[in-house]
Amino acid sequence: MFSVESLTVEFGGFTLFDDISFVVDKKDKIALVGKNGAGKSTMLKIFAGINAPTKGRVSMPKDVTIGYLPQQMVLTDERTVLEEASLSFEHIQQMESDIERLNLELAERTDYESEEYHKIIDKVTTLSEQLLMEGGSNFQAEVERTLIGLGFSRNDFNRPTNEFSGGWRMRIELAKLLLKRPDILLLDEPTNHLDIESIQWLENFLSTRANAVILVSHDRTFIDNVTQRTIEISLGKIYDYRVNYSKYVVLRKERREQQLRAYENQQKQIEDTEAFIERFRYKATKAVQVQSRIKQLEKIDRLEVDDEDNAMIRLKFPPAPRSGSYPVIAENVAKSYGNHLVFEKATFTINRGDKVAFVGKNGEGKSTLVKCIMEQIPYTGKLQLGHNVKIGYFAQNQADMLDEKLTVFETIDYVATGDIRTKIRDILGAFMFGGEVSDKKVAVLSGGERSRLAMIKLLLEPVNLLILDEPTNHLDMRSKDILKDALKEFDGTVILVSHDREFLSGLVDKVYEFGNQRVKEHLGGISEFLERKKIERLSELEKQPLNPLKGTSENISDSKSPLQGIGGASSYAERKEQQKILRKLEKNVSECEEKIEKLELEIKSIEQQLSTPEGASNVDLLIEHGKKKEELDNAMEKWTECTSEVNNYEMLLK
Repeated sequence: MFSVESLTVEFGGFTLFDDISFVVDKKDKIALVGKNGAGKSTMLKIFAGINAPTKGRVSMPKDVTIGYLPQQMVLTDERTVLEEASLSFEHIQQMESDIERLNLELAERTDYESEEYHKIIDKVTTLSEQLLMEGGSNFQAEVERTLIGLGFSRNDFNRPTNEFSGGWRMRIELAKLLLKRPDILLLDEPTNHLDIESIQWLENFLSTRANAVILVSHDRTFIDNVTQRTIEISLGKIYDYRVNYSKYVVLRKERREQQLRAYENQQKQIEDTEAFIERFRYKATKAVQVQSRIKQLEKIDRLEVDDEDNAMIRLKFPPAPRSGSYPVIAENVAKSYGNHLVFEKATFTINRGDKVAFVGKNGEGKSTLVKCIMEQIPYTGKLQLGHNVKIGYFAQNQADMLDEKLTVFETIDYVATGDIRTKIRDILGAFMFGGEVSDKKVAVLSGGERSRLAMIKLLLEPVNLLILDEPTNHLDMRSKDILKDALKEFDGTVILVSHDREFLSGLVDKVYEFGNQRVKEHLGGISEFLERKKIERLSELEKQPLNPLKGTSENISDSKSPLQGIGGASSYAERKEQQKILRKLEKNVSECEEKIEKLELEIKSIEQQLSTPEGASNVDLLIEHGKKKEELDNAMEKWTECTSEVNNYEMLLK
């Protein structure tokens, strides 16, 4: 697909990449990893042609198409959601417009024998053939499927894009990229603005339908499910692992241990050599040996070990002052903006010491309810905070609210009081702001650095109710792990608004789901919640006609437990029925695979014919080729759906 050859990038004497080379193959799914500032986003920009390397080059064929999603972008607000997403097929719309214009011109002309008339006919024929090969005007359904997969409803399609938040507009840009089906997708933190269900849809799309993918993400579950190759950037070098992230972590640990041993051995060799030189420097009989050792020392290629593992964030919240037994009690809470109802009848109680998650699609009211609890916006119903509740609040935009004119040290110094002021340097060092970094201006900090700085501000005051709205956005994996460990040990109450499944797993014991203008309580952690949601979706599938699961809805919906009648089948008849359903689902997958194989052979045969002079001029053959390509796309879509059904049902049977 493309190759990176001797790539070097330097900034003012600092080397970001030092003579690195690797090859990206067709269908590669690659995760770029490394600590903040290692150069992950810079590398994506070089691949996208936005930045140029100091030395070396990226070689790729001219016909390779690239789709790039940066973390931040300038978005236009001139169209509806559907119109904006349909721009991915602008070339098809242009062809249709050109064909219509040329046909009108032919209808008006009477010079049927002229050379100009025949040129127009040839042009219409060429455009029509090209349109058929591109799939014609059947792109509308694909646009709608993609938008729905990314969380939009059909009611959103005709709304102007300027009615949506920046996160939702980023989804539109992501939809446009996916619809273009580029040869290489470059994605920089694509999950930052997605909810859990949209992330799962994107995982499936990238795994089954995308070509080559290179992505940067701090969502461990996401990159584990999508990628099968991990490229680590460390100290200007790259380390290429042909495994997913979880396996890479194990292999990296082994490599680091080897590096440390090699580094320690080299340091001992250097020390011994320097000691010999110092001891015999002025002894005439040892002059030759001393000079030899000096030259030997100069030739040593000094090893470096990334100090990432040494830069520990030892995050510990102050002891939480004791609050009342029920920090938050909600009764029939509702919130509307004009005629738009966000949610209503929200009734729940959060107990002291609970760690709960607010989950659901963006725009369903998670952050809105947080603002209601914080008394930042008006609402109807009753919201009561318990006795002696002291809130610590981390908002999605908290990092953006920092004063850019201040330094890192000044930012903390202005809010610190009492004895804590004597420990500011220690605290900053624990958050990787040690040494000269503490004198940096906030304006030059990266998104991750700003988030860490905002988190430090939250730590300076003892609280007993922590409300964290997307705290992991822009945090690297190591920072997330340490924050998660600290939250586990925190003895107060925690409300987490997050889409990060791995971060929530093992941390929360209750989930509040936002959707359909309601807030629904689910006991148990995020894994149990997702399992239950799959069952609910499966039940909905069963109600549809011609679905292979039809007839089993009673076993699921009428049982006391959502899992009873599936994984917990107690009778031979139930187990037999389950196996029958599974076999039917697997048969659907096999039939799809057979159809795909047949269509691919037919398309290959047609393309061989089209490669001959006679076939190239055969319009019927071109039309047949376009039809077969469209059938193949539909078969692939069906295979994806059937495979997903099998995976979901197998998980339920475990």
